[in-house]
Amino acid sequence: MVTVSEVKDEPGQPPALTSLSLAEAAQEAKFQEQTITPFDVSGGFDEQGKPKAIDYAKLVDTFGSQRIDDWLLERFEKVTGHKPHRMLRRGLVFSHRDLNLILDKYEKGVPFYLYTGRGPSSDSMHVGHTIPFEFTKYLQDVFDVPLVIMLTDDEKFFHTPKLSLKDVYKFTIQNAMDIIAVGFDMKKTFIFADTEFVDGGFASAFNNNVREMGKRTTINQIRGTFGFNDSNNIAEFNFPAMQSATAFATSFPFIFGSDPKKVAKIPCLIPCAIDQDPYFRQCRDNAPKMGYLKPAIIHSVFLPSLRGSESKMSASDADSSIFLSDTDNQIKKKVGKAFSGGQDTAELHREIGGRTAVDVPFQYLTFFMEDDEELERIRLAYEKGEMQSGEMKMACTKELQAYVSGFRERRKVVTEEVRKEFMRARQLVFKGMPGEKERQLAREKRVKILKEELERLQKQD
Repeated sequence: MVTVSEVKDEPGQPPALTSLSLAEAAQEAKFQEQTITPFDVSGGFDEQGKPKAIDYAKLVDTFGSQRIDDWLLERFEKVTGHKPHRMLRRGLVFSHRDLNLILDKYEKGVPFYLYTGRGPSSDSMHVGHTIPFEFTKYLQDVFDVPLVIMLTDDEKFFHTPKLSLKDVYKFTIQNAMDIIAVGFDMKKTFIFADTEFVDGGFASAFNNNVREMGKRTTINQIRGTFGFNDSNNIAEFNFPAMQSATAFATSFPFIFGSDPKKVAKIPCLIPCAIDQDPYFRQCRDNAPKMGYLKPAIIHSVFLPSLRGSESKMSASDADSSIFLSDTDNQIKKKVGKAFSGGQDTAELHREIGGRTAVDVPFQYLTFFMEDDEELERIRLAYEKGEMQSGEMKMACTKELQAYVSGFRERRKVVTEEVRKEFMRARQLVFKGMPGEKERQLAREKRVKILKEELERLQKQD
């Protein structure tokens, strides 16, 4: 029998089109490495073209971050006096950059702040979106620190051709109210939308940091980090500087004070999903050149799609997601269709058990069920074949219905007035906040700027 390697090149064909190279090309066409960027998340495909689950261990190596290990969890509990959140305990928050340094500073009484965000791409968030916010709320409660939440409506407008500025602003307002319903402390939380804040009178310091970051970031760096090419618009190339500026306390003098030398020493901790890491690698590279501390980062995994663990839950695919606006009946139907790790027949399932590693309903329980012992009981029963797939889906449905129901009740009390107060630039209340004298000077400076602006407007009339 003649093998492909023994077949000679066809006459007149360049080497790239020989039988061997065509076979290799077909193999390569099926295989695809995983892709994790702020714009595309996929576990890739194996040699047979089958979708693969996201390999988070590989991401740690590729991105150069550090695993959150048992030692760091023990240190977290010792320093804070609080049991680690279930996402930390279960490895769902799995990677970090300089979390150990934040713990060191907290132990010494050095203040820091939290920064997270959301790119509003739909008018209703799904439960996957709430994961980083729920964890961020836990961190705010444990450390008792201020929090800045950035709503990147401009970035969604830049990157999504079909969206108008009117669309993304409408999404921003609804998403802000959803985020508030997670339960953040208003006195310690400032939420802003890029399209509103950066053009307002409170953003001069923020915009200066955008300029400083932009000056130190090259086109080649952006291309290499985000995979941009000549078809990307110029606003997309500039946006990473915008997202970086929020990681510097000097961008918010109305919160942290107007002494640049003092404020520049305030560290920042950014809880985010791992796909946002490219933005902050750029930020960390340039922060020391600007005289700032590198922001610390803590990464979470993605809540998998209902279709399987090869991709994350996506707002653009309604059948892959559980939305915060879904009814109990919609949740039940969606979970009923979720990818199962059960066997083909009940008999076979009882014989060899289910596969929790790929079972989406079980994966959701690891995110949302608080009781560690009950979760372990369910895992063992399923893997031993003592629990059927239908029972697993029932347990998941019950947990998600309770989670979304609790959200709906909190969302009812988030009024437009509450949203506006969260999004008003103001002094937050926290340990280490500027003293009364410094706050008074800041107010007087602000009043002067506003009076000058009003005078210019009156002269124009």
